[in-house]
Amino acid sequence: MCGICGNQGVDRRKLLRFGMSGMVALGLGGLSGQARAAGAPTALSPGEALAALKTGNERYVSHPELCSLDLKEQRNAVAPHQAPWATIISCADSRVPPELIFGGHGVGELFVARNAGNLVDTATLGTAQYGAAVLGSPLIVVLAHTACGAVKAACDVVSKDATYPGAIGHMINPILPAAIASRNSPGDWVNNAAKESARRTAKRLTASKLIATGIAGGKIKVTAAIYDLQTGVVSYLDQA
Repeated sequence: MCGICGNQGVDRRKLLRFGMSGMVALGLGGLSGQARAAGAPTALSPGEALAALKTGNERYVSHPELCSLDLKEQRNAVAPHQAPWATIISCADSRVPPELIFGGHGVGELFVARNAGNLVDTATLGTAQYGAAVLGSPLIVVLAHTACGAVKAACDVVSKDATYPGAIGHMINPILPAAIASRNSPGDWVNNAAKESARRTAKRLTASKLIATGIAGGKIKVTAAIYDLQTGVVSYLDQA
C-alpha cells in the first residue's frame, strides 16, 4: 500500500479489523431472529463511515496517483466474513467506480450496487436492505454523477419526446419525474435532474421499514451525493 493511502483517512487495516473484531453489533430493532451474516458487522458509526468516504474522496482528488493495494492480505482477511462499512448505489457509468473515487478501497469495504441512473428497483432495494440488516453496513449513499447518460435520456424524453429501444425506455422512466421537476431550475438541466433523482431515490430508501428502523435508532444514515466527472469531487446533497 502506498504511503498516501496508508496514512490518510481511516486506516484500511483498521477498518477490516473493526469488521472482524465483534466489538459492536448494529442492533437494528425488529430484526431479532432474522438472518444475520456470520461474524460481527463493522464497528463504524454512520457518521464515521461518511467521514471515511469524504476523506477518501479528498485523497482521490488531491493525490490521484495509482496506489498499490495489498489485495492478497485483504482477500484473505475478508474471505470468511464480510463487514462492509458503506453501501453505495452508483451509476453503472464506467467513469464512476466507487472503490476508486472514494480513495482506493479494496475488497471487503464497500457494498456496491450499480445500474444506469443509480436507481432503486426491487433488486437494488433488497441489496441495500441486505447490506444494512444482514451485513450491518451503517451508511447508504445514492451516488449520482454529472453528465449522466441515463438522466440525459430522461430529459430528452421530456423535452423531445425521445424514444429508446428495448428495455432502455422502461429503465429511465423513474427518472422522468426528477427531469420534469428540475426542468426550469437555473443551471445545467441534466445535472440538476441527476441531483433531484438521487434525492428522490434516497427518500425512497428511507421509506423502507428495515432501513427506517435503523435511521430512527441512529444506526443507519442515508444520503444522496453527486460525483463531478471533471473534478473528481463528490458533493453531498440533502441527507436523511
